Amino acid sequence: MATDLLDAAKGLTDLVREHADAAEQGRRLPEPVVQAFRDADLFRMCVPSAYGGPEADPMTMMAVIEVLSAADASAGWCANIASTTSSMACFLPPEWAEEIYGDPRVCTGGAYAPNGRGEAVAGGHAVSGTWQWGSGTQHCQWVTGGTIFDNGEFHLVFVPVDDVEFLDTWYSSGLRGTGSLDFRMDHVVVPDGRSVQPGITKPQIDAPIAHFPNFNLLASGIAAATLGIARRAVDELVALAQGKTPLFSSRTLAKSSMAQVDVARAEATIGAARAFLFDEVGRAWDRVLSGDRIDIPSRARVRLACTHAAAESAKAVDLVYTQGGGSSVFSANPLQRCLRDVHTATQHLMVSPRMFETVGKVLMGVEADTTAL
Repeated sequence: MATDLLDAAKGLTDLVREHADAAEQGRRLPEPVVQAFRDADLFRMCVPSAYGGPEADPMTMMAVIEVLSAADASAGWCANIASTTSSMACFLPPEWAEEIYGDPRVCTGGAYAPNGRGEAVAGGHAVSGTWQWGSGTQHCQWVTGGTIFDNGEFHLVFVPVDDVEFLDTWYSSGLRGTGSLDFRMDHVVVPDGRSVQPGITKPQIDAPIAHFPNFNLLASGIAAATLGIARRAVDELVALAQGKTPLFSSRTLAKSSMAQVDVARAEATIGAARAFLFDEVGRAWDRVLSGDRIDIPSRARVRLACTHAAAESAKAVDLVYTQGGGSSVFSANPLQRCLRDVHTATQHLMVSPRMFETVGKVLMGVEADTTAL
């Protein structure tokens, strides 16, 4: 199954690239890409096999997202958000998991932030709120939103898309095709059981993916997306350098010593960051498979690798963007989009520079807020 998912992703890169401009202009994934991802299970990579899903391991998921993001960052980003959300199938009561995830073409996504408020009503809670960063929610059948119930409990609720209002707010510098707009719910009744309490709800089925921390999973996918963007940027500079002769130069860019040095530095930067990321995630996954709990120090190392990968990917893109010279600034040049996309991705809380401080505290044995690990 892992090979099938990665092969499917590789087989769709031409389609994704073909529609990348339409995604950018339309500020959401075009329908041909959405349908292709549904058909290939790329929106539900973490649905457990008990519900007919691929139940991909985190390394496979990262490899798929990396490949898709090299074709178009928005496509890889949406595959990540939907797939990491789909891991919640492990925690829903089986009857709700079957209803939501039993259809192989269903896509779920939303926002974790606790922006909703839930008022107890007969048989459930009436939820209201407005959330940001609803990546890919417009092509979802079920939308999630972090909600504080009136008893003080935090729940991630699942709501049919027809009960969600989308707000036209996604005018961003990068990742424009993700459709990461704001969305709103107004007194939507969520029945008891159609929500999970992340970190509290016990797995309802015995699947390894249920024991891999969700924030580690989400951050790993975001990091993989940034690596894919950086991979695309380096490849684009190499291609550009073969025929570009910079102003006041008699040689192509490929023969410039400065360009040679920076492309080598970028290649090493990506490779080292990728190796660290896959190594740490692989170690954590081995612990899951052996039945061990992924403790706070292990979670911290995974998050360090994720944050490092995002930061280093941005550094690599900056290097090759600069070497592209004046060519890089035009919207038709992929280097310009890579620059905007990678710097938008690094703003996400899961890989923001603040995580270095949290991890540093854990490494130094200093008291730290580890709820986001």
